[in-house]
Amino acid sequence: MELKHVIPDVEKTFGRLEFAGEGKITTQRINGQTEIISRGYKVYSDIQRADDLEIILPAHVGEKNIPYMAPVKLIHPKITAEGYKIGNRGFVNYVCHADDLILANK
Repeated sequence: MELKHVIPDVEKTFGRLEFAGEGKITTQRINGQTEIISRGYKVYSDIQRADDLEIILPAHVGEKNIPYMAPVKLIHPKITAEGYKIGNRGFVNYVCHADDLILANK
């Protein structure tokens, strides 16, 4: 059986989220033109304090213009795991995808 993704309990896993800025943009050449596939946005979590979180949104959602440190909410988040190797050691990078990232009600 293959693990496709995990759907987190956002309140318990991330707590309160605040917008921290833009992350990486993933592009791909399609029919000779470069198209945006996804956009990443960084958020701060009051529970996951060790690292800033990057949320990956599909390109069709469009670019977000959210004020810095504004409270945000994830729409349908999913966490995937990507394995990678450095030398003889294996590591896992957890990636959070969401359908959208919106301003939260205070």
